[in-house]
Formats: sequence, structure tokens, C-alpha cells
Amino acid sequence: MGWIRDKLGSTTRERGSHAEQVAADHLKRNGYRIVRRNFSCKLGEIDIVAQHEGDLVFVEVRSRSEHASANPIYTINRAKQEKIIRAATVYLCRHFTRHPPMRFDVVIVTMADPPAVEVIRDAFWAS
Repeated sequence: MGWIRDKLGSTTRERGSHAEQVAADHLKRNGYRIVRRNFSCKLGEIDIVAQHEGDLVFVEVRSRSEHASANPIYTINRAKQEKIIRAATVYLCRHFTRHPPMRFDVVIVTMADPPAVEVIRDAFWAS
């Protein structure tokens, strides 16, 4: 699988990893306890699993350049949500006998200097 290189020479994967680190740092500063990063199973992936205010939080991280006009929240369509929900279900089954209160947050990282971070709490729900 070829990676797309941007004009600065970094790969899409490298930019994604950097955005995830920025997001994790921001979440920690705002009271989230990071439990796991990059949980994956054959059904999907969760960027960050955290605990916050009594909830287990499954976090999807999206990044964009500072000049992008489109909000990346719109790239998380229902099919992507279902994939995240299926991965979260696997995570829950592997780690809990009773499911704790949970939610799905999205973190948007605008890659600027310094990066801007927006947390969208309860961005979507499991049906």
C-alpha cells in the first residue's frame, strides 16, 4: 500500500500518528485518562480508548491542514461509525463482563503552529 506524501515529505500515516499524539495530550490535559491507543481487531480500529467523567470513551481522531475548509467530521459517515462501534464491541467483550457507561467522541486536530484541537463529545451513538 503506497502512502501519500505531502509537500513536507511526511506520510499520511506519520501525520495521523502526530495528530493522535496531539489529541491524546489534549485529552489528558482535560481530564481524560488514556487507557489504550490504536486498538485494532479484524472488525475495525479505535484510535484512543479513554476514561472520562465515569464513561469509557472511544475516540476517533481526524486531522486537517490549517488551510482546509471542509470539516473532517463529515468523513465519519454511518459506515465508518458502524466500524468503530463494532471494534468498540470487541474491546468491551475482551475487557469487561458488564459494559460500563460509554460514549463516542471525535477529536479534530487542525495542524497549525500550534495545533488547534476540538473535542466533539457524544459525536455519534451505538444504535
